[in-house]
Amino acid sequence: MDLLSIAEENFLITLGITICIGLFQGAILGRGIRNRFPSLKRHARIVSIILLIIFSINAIVNVIKFAIPEKISVSELTIPQTAEEGLSFVMSLLGLNAGLGVVIATFVSISIILLFKFAQVPSIVRYFIFTLSVIILLVALVSRFTDFVPTSFQILMYAFYQFGITFGIFFVTRRKESDLIPEI
Repeated sequence: MDLLSIAEENFLITLGITICIGLFQGAILGRGIRNRFPSLKRHARIVSIILLIIFSINAIVNVIKFAIPEKISVSELTIPQTAEEGLSFVMSLLGLNAGLGVVIATFVSISIILLFKFAQVPSIVRYFIFTLSVIILLVALVSRFTDFVPTSFQILMYAFYQFGITFGIFFVTRRKESDLIPEI
């Protein structure tokens, strides 16, 4: 019996753990954003709604890309001869030639990396988030270069994870500035 079949048998527990991990990761990112950019606390509701919209689009596109991965055959890969072929190769390898949604998801992913780089987050938490991100990246790469097609259960768990991150960021960043005594 493998790990995925055990997870499917215990669907509710797996669902709860997946949502909690996503919420935890989103809350960490939201807290890091609030600590790094304290002026956002004054406009918390507007900022949190904008982040909710952007991260929701990112989550939807990432789930669609995970559910229907664009396959790349290793036999079709060739060494680019010109700069244009090199750019086309990199774009197809990264999946950037799939439209506006992918461009938005890539922008949000890069923004997450930059926010995470500048956010004030403890080292152990950075390693936790980095480890989760690497695991997800490896699964995405495996799905692009092999015949792996995720099951509906795996897609559902990934969707709950992505929306957990989104709502974790939203709930933490939406709090108004609560300092009753201004800094002297």
